[in-house]
Amino acid sequence: MERERIAVVYGGLSHEREISIKSGYNVIASLEKRGSEVVPFDLKRSNIEKLLNIDADLFFLALHGKFGEDGTVQGLLELAGLNYTGSDSEASAICFDKEMTYRLVREIAHLPEWKKITTLEDIAGWEIFPCVLKPTREGSSIGVVICDDLQELAGEASRLIEEYGAILLEEYIVGREVTVSIIDFETGPVVLPILEIRPKKRFYDYEAKYTAGMTDFIVPAPLDITVESQIKSDALKIYRSLGCRDMARVDGIVRGDRFYFLEVNTIPGLTDLSDLPMSARAMGLSFDRTIGAIVEAADRRNRR
Repeated sequence: MERERIAVVYGGLSHEREISIKSGYNVIASLEKRGSEVVPFDLKRSNIEKLLNIDADLFFLALHGKFGEDGTVQGLLELAGLNYTGSDSEASAICFDKEMTYRLVREIAHLPEWKKITTLEDIAGWEIFPCVLKPTREGSSIGVVICDDLQELAGEASRLIEEYGAILLEEYIVGREVTVSIIDFETGPVVLPILEIRPKKRFYDYEAKYTAGMTDFIVPAPLDITVESQIKSDALKIYRSLGCRDMARVDGIVRGDRFYFLEVNTIPGLTDLSDLPMSARAMGLSFDRTIGAIVEAADRRNRR
C-alpha cells in the first residue's frame, strides 16, 4: 500500500499567521511520525496558485483566521476537486462570522445579550455594563475589548468600527470560561473532556492564549455532573447544527449552572499551548493520535 501523501497548509495571510506556522510545524512532525509522505506548504499571497498544483491525497488545513478558517481556502479546494480536513466552505464561513453564528444557534443555545453595530448610532440605548466589543470576523481574541461605561464604549466602538466595519456588542458574562473540543471518530463526533481556562488577566486575550504561564488550564473542568452533561450536549448540538466536521472547538462561559455559548473555531489551534490537544490528552489521546483521528475522519468522508 502506498504511503498517503498529505499537504499541510499553514501560515496564511491573517493576523494569526505566527500561530498557524506553529500549528503547521506540529502537524508536519506528527504526520511524518505516522509514516505519511508530507508536503509542507506555507501559504502566502505570492504562492496561492501553486497550492492547486500540489499532488496530494489530502490537504491538512492548519490555517487560522481570515482566508484560512473563513471558507475562502476551503472553497478554492472544493472548486479544484481537492480533499481537505475540516469543515466545508459553507460551515467555515458561517462559524467564522460570529453574528451569523449567533443568529443560527439562538434557538438551541443560551447567548449573551448582543447586537451588531456598524455605526456609533447603533450603541444608543445600550445599558448593560461591563460589555464586550469584538470584530464579527476575527479569531484568537484579536480586537476584543471590555468596556465598563458608555464613554469607554463610544471610544472603543468608534475605533473598531473604523478598523473592521462591523462589530458585535455583547453583554460581558462573568463566570468560568470553558472550551469544548469535538473530534469525529468512526462512531461519530466525540466530545472531549471539557477544559476550564483561568487567565491571569481579565479575560483570555491573545497574550493570555499564546504566552506560557499567562493562563491556568484545568481539564477535566471541575463541574457538577449535570452541568457537564448539559454543556457537552449543547456543544454537540451546536457542532451538528452548523454543519461542522472532523474537528471543532466550542467556547463559552459557565455562569451558575448555565452555559453561555460564545463561538465556534472550525480549525482550533494545534500548538503546544492549544486547547484541543490538551483536552485530547485528558482523554488519553496523544497529539499524534489526535492528528491521526482528524486525517482518518477526512479520509472516511473522501472514500464515500
